[in-house]
Amino acid sequence: MSNPKPSKVVPIAQTQTLMHQESWQAPARLAQQYAANVSGIEALGARLRASPPALVVTCARGSSDNAASYAKYLIETHIGTPTLSAAPSVNSVYNTRQDMGKVLFLAISQSGKSPDILAAALAAKEGGGLVVCLVNETGSPLAQLADIVIPLHAGAERSVAATKTFICSLGALAHLVAVWGQNETLLGGLKTLPTTLEKTLACDWSAALPPLVSANSLFVVGRGLGLGAVQEAALKFKETCGLHAEAFSAAEVKHGPMTLVKKGFPVLLFSAHDETQTSIDDVATAFLARGAKVFSAGHDYENALNLPVADCETPELRPIVFIQSFYNFVNALSLRRGYNPDAPPFLNKVTETL
Repeated sequence: MSNPKPSKVVPIAQTQTLMHQESWQAPARLAQQYAANVSGIEALGARLRASPPALVVTCARGSSDNAASYAKYLIETHIGTPTLSAAPSVNSVYNTRQDMGKVLFLAISQSGKSPDILAAALAAKEGGGLVVCLVNETGSPLAQLADIVIPLHAGAERSVAATKTFICSLGALAHLVAVWGQNETLLGGLKTLPTTLEKTLACDWSAALPPLVSANSLFVVGRGLGLGAVQEAALKFKETCGLHAEAFSAAEVKHGPMTLVKKGFPVLLFSAHDETQTSIDDVATAFLARGAKVFSAGHDYENALNLPVADCETPELRPIVFIQSFYNFVNALSLRRGYNPDAPPFLNKVTETL
């Protein structure tokens, strides 16, 4: 069964959409964010080193929850503190409370207005947790409730499809973990990241457009630090293109989902070239052997459509580089499929869930 098409094609050039314009504000916004947040993040990093949390709990929805996946891998691989994702309905629907002593509660939100995130943050605070929010709207209810606010500094985002706020969320998380863990290599990479992102404008993924214009579904696959970017890409395929996309870890996809992969089935791979690369190579080989149409960012494979990416020497930041290029690509694909990426059907900019 094919996906329903929009009622009419939107006559707009791909560079004229708000999604395109706002995504390309991300490099400048990241540079501004880094400079503006230095003192606040250094103070928080010192506090966390002096009184280490026993557990980190993230709380977010949508693109912000994809950023939380990135936070999990960053914190667990660089700090060593177990990091779990909260289920906001435990507080907002079931009205229960947890012991949050020795917990760092990281709430990530663009608007800071969603009732379920607010309920979870309030419960965490009342339960003794340290509530830190990463938020774009610093006057929002979430920012007022939190113990510490890390502003995203993304500026106003009018397109329903989040882009620069997601990139700024990843940048702020990487900044926090780099300072907390006193990782000078990661800090150095963050300082040059805006320049690296600007280079992605020259990375042309248009060769991947024709095979996906009429596609009904696809997989987006990565692993580890790249999983959050994979989840974000799958969300954007659904949200802006009406294209059913599923995000998988390279480890998980080799189980039941492989049954779906037949000749011509499209798969987008993100390769960060870190410790996970061997498993991504392994699953890429399996996809290609089945005759899948493989699109690969970050690593070249024979018989795949290899997509150009900007060079980034810091593996932890490569997923941010990939998603910047991806936003440009998915914006163009949305228009080719007859959608308006700025106003997906049935969606609003701020989703207030209970």
